[in-house]
Amino acid sequence: MKIAMLARNADLYSHRRLKEAAELRGHELDIINTLRCYMNIASRRPEIYYNGEKLPMYDAVIPRIGASVTFYGLAVLRQFEMMGVYPLNESVGIGRSRDKLRSLQLLARDGIGLPVTTFAHDPRHTEEVIKLAGGAPLVIKLLEGTQGIGVVLADTERSAKSVIEAFRGAGVNILVQEFIKEAGGTDIRALVVGGKVVAAMKRTGAEGEFRSNLHRGGSANVVKLSPEERMTAIRAAKAMGLNVCGVDMLRANHGPVVMEVNSSPGLEGVEKATGIDIAGKIIEFIEAHAKAGKTRTKGKG
Repeated sequence: MKIAMLARNADLYSHRRLKEAAELRGHELDIINTLRCYMNIASRRPEIYYNGEKLPMYDAVIPRIGASVTFYGLAVLRQFEMMGVYPLNESVGIGRSRDKLRSLQLLARDGIGLPVTTFAHDPRHTEEVIKLAGGAPLVIKLLEGTQGIGVVLADTERSAKSVIEAFRGAGVNILVQEFIKEAGGTDIRALVVGGKVVAAMKRTGAEGEFRSNLHRGGSANVVKLSPEERMTAIRAAKAMGLNVCGVDMLRANHGPVVMEVNSSPGLEGVEKATGIDIAGKIIEFIEAHAKAGKTRTKGKG
């Protein structure tokens, strides 16, 4: 098979592992810098150009689109879909997962456990929003934040009000969520591939840090999921329409709650923590499912 991977940095662990896994199975994988692509959006013959040349026809495309280039990255991916190339994750599913508010609404619609979450535009509703979320301590998140950036823990209602008003005064959109104290600064990431949980790790935040992101100094260890946690991860992936994703959950007293569904999960932490060949499982999934024109949405949505 001939596979394209949309990625800006070919040297990242995840990208190197996917290329190695593909080549180990006899496939050809080209890493294409998403921002260097340009498109001819012509009727019945869509084309993509890269470094001055038209890209050849691929059997599949692996989108590893960074959060900072989501808009353009999804446009390029939709072009691949319109050309009939099989996408590991479809543009519509990635778009859903990148919109924190929409993703939570979709998860809530499907009855998946979530922390109490509130959202408002008018700063005059700040006190009501704090009350709806259950009062301090509260977690306040930028809708556009990634890797723990733009996430604030407000210990008191006074500090929560100040942070919310500051963010709203700057014209940015935020979510206000209940703080799951019993999680103890740890969360669980479950890797879902093709509707199955193939690996899971527990991430623990650095000393004095309530965020458990590995990018922020957190550590990872293998963890055994309960049947409810496993099913929650599978249902969350399905709600987003993603074949491959990382589902981040907290262990609340009333059961697992989903914090985020990541459509381009990093492989380094989970592969090293579990010893499982996640990259190989992703390539195996593509082998089993990649067929020309199989994209459900064909660039729509």
